[in-house]
Amino acid sequence: MTTEELIPVKKVGLKNHCPECFSKDGLQLTFKQKFVETSFYKSITNHVSQEIFCNTCNSIIYPERWTDDIERVFAYHQKAFAPKPASKSFKKIFWILLIVGLIIAFALAFLAIFNLEKL
Repeated sequence: MTTEELIPVKKVGLKNHCPECFSKDGLQLTFKQKFVETSFYKSITNHVSQEIFCNTCNSIIYPERWTDDIERVFAYHQKAFAPKPASKSFKKIFWILLIVGLIIAFALAFLAIFNLEKL
């Protein structure tokens, strides 16, 4: 079971005009980072996505509709944005299975060595 989701990392209100409804107060730029969770680990990846949303007309502003002003402001905020560092943390079940596997491997190796000495 693998779960992947984009977690909002940073939200910025923009003072540009919306290309859809021409409101000046509704645009919001959101940076999202990909988070992966499996049965054995949790991970933050380097994958970052951006979205501009207008809260006034409730629509996503896709890059084809961006004006030059929006592109400049987006470029500025993209340079200033620092994503969370990629990381991976293992869950308890992973460590339990690893330790049990190592114990079994050492036991089998010990038994193999002990049986060779008898010959």
